[in-house]
Amino acid sequence: MTDVRALIDKPLAIGGKTIKNRLALAPMATVGNVAFRERVARFGGCGLMFMEMCNATLVPHENRRTSITFRWRNEELDTLVCQLFGSDPEVMARAARRIEAEGFFGVDVNFGCSVSVICKKNCGAALLKDPDRAVAIVSAIRKAVSIPVFAKFRTGWSPDPDPSVRLARRLEDAGADALTFHPRVAPDRRGRAPRWDHIRRVKEAVAIPVFGNGNVFDSADCRRMIEETGCDGVALGRIALVKPWIFATLTRGFVPEKDAYPRYLLDFLDGLEHHFDDRTALKMFKKNAIYFAANHTFGHAIWSRLIRADDTAQLRKNIRAVYADFPALSPRPNLNLMV
Repeated sequence: MTDVRALIDKPLAIGGKTIKNRLALAPMATVGNVAFRERVARFGGCGLMFMEMCNATLVPHENRRTSITFRWRNEELDTLVCQLFGSDPEVMARAARRIEAEGFFGVDVNFGCSVSVICKKNCGAALLKDPDRAVAIVSAIRKAVSIPVFAKFRTGWSPDPDPSVRLARRLEDAGADALTFHPRVAPDRRGRAPRWDHIRRVKEAVAIPVFGNGNVFDSADCRRMIEETGCDGVALGRIALVKPWIFATLTRGFVPEKDAYPRYLLDFLDGLEHHFDDRTALKMFKKNAIYFAANHTFGHAIWSRLIRADDTAQLRKNIRAVYADFPALSPRPNLNLMV
C-alpha cells in the first residue's frame, strides 16, 4: 500500500509558481481567520493556504488592519491565496489587482458557497446557474493579473456531474491555473457524503491541477482520494479546524500529546487577541471551538463548557477546567459538530 507521504510530499507547479507539497488549507468563511492560519503554519506541513472569502466590492479599499476577513501576516503571503466572492467581472478584476499588488501567491474565485445570503447576491454557488458569467469573471481576472488564478466550485444544483465537467473545461480555457472541486450539490451543505467520482471526472476533463475537497479526515482518506480520483492535491477544510496539526500529521507523522489540546486552544486565543479586539476574539473563538470539540467522544458537552463565557479571561478558565481531567478522544471526528 502506498504511503500517503509519497503522494503528497512533492512539489506542484501552479501557473508559473510552485508549492512545496500537495496539501492546501481550504477557504472557510468566518473560521479561516489569520490567527487560525498562523497556528496551522506553526505546526507545518501545509503547501498552500486560502483565506476566508472576501467581498470583491470592498477589497480595493479595505484596510487590512481593521478588516475582519481581509487580514494577513506578511510572513504567509508566499503561500497565501485570497478568495473573492462577487458577480461583476470588472469588480472582481479590480479586487484581484489589489491582491496581486499586496504580494499574495494567487487569487481564488468562490463558486461554491451555497448559503442564502451569498446566493441571493448572485454570488458563490449561484453562479453555477450562470456559467457564462462565471467564465467571464475568471477571464476578467486572468487579463488583470499575472499571479495564479484559482476557482473553487462544487457539483451544480443537481446531482448530474456533467455541468461541472463542462464548467471545469471552460474555466481552464478562460485562464484558471488550478481548480478546487467539492463534489456535493449546491443545496447540500453537509448532509450527504461527497461523490469523489465526480472529482475524477473533473480531473480527467482538464490539464491544470485539481484539488479534491470533501470528507478527508485522516491519512487513509487522503490516500484513497488521490488514488481513486487522480487529483493533483487535497484541500482540507473542517478537519483542519478539528486537528490544526493535520498537515503535519500527513506529511511527517506528527501525533500530538494530550497537553497539545489545551495548549493549542490557549495559544489560538492568544492569537485572536493579538489580531482582533476582545469582542471579536471572543466571537471567533466560539465559532472555531465547536469544531475542535469534535475531537472528543462527548463533544457537545465539551463545546458547551468551552464557550460558556462573556470574556476571554473566562474562556481561559474554561479551557483549563475542561482539560484538567482529559476528556476521551473519538476515533473519528464527530460529524454532527462539523457544521
